[in-house]
Amino acid sequence: MRMLKKKLLLVLFLILTSCGYEAIHSKKNIVNYDFSISQLSFVGDRNINLKIKEKLSNYTQTKKSKEFILKVITKTEKLTLAKDNTGTPTDFKNTITINVEVFIKNKIIDNLTIVESFSYKNDSNKINLKSYEKEIKNNLTETAMDKIIFELSNIQ
Repeated sequence: MRMLKKKLLLVLFLILTSCGYEAIHSKKNIVNYDFSISQLSFVGDRNINLKIKEKLSNYTQTKKSKEFILKVITKTEKLTLAKDNTGTPTDFKNTITINVEVFIKNKIIDNLTIVESFSYKNDSNKINLKSYEKEIKNNLTETAMDKIIFELSNIQ
């Protein structure tokens, strides 16, 4: 009986204290942003461009009063920060730069540049290192895109 009370109390606690998490850029919250994207063009790193296109796809499906044309230029760079005595790299820094030219009716109205970087240690397992670098690129792109979407929503 005592165990049943504890379980019931735990379930009740979990139900009543749910946080109500919702993704910021979900289709449900897209209503809060008063812009849409009528045209997208990309130059640069293919993987980053695909991630950006995926992130902006919600904004291309509906028409709003502010309709932007975006030209996205991406660049990625991997730097060696430190080497050991034998010359083997020990620390790296991965940087992505996203430059977005914002047009309304073929007239440039803004130029947004976001630079995100992350430093990390080398891994002797090269397969793990490549996988980790891909994950870093994806995370940096996500962070940069959140900033770009926020900036686009604030353009008057």
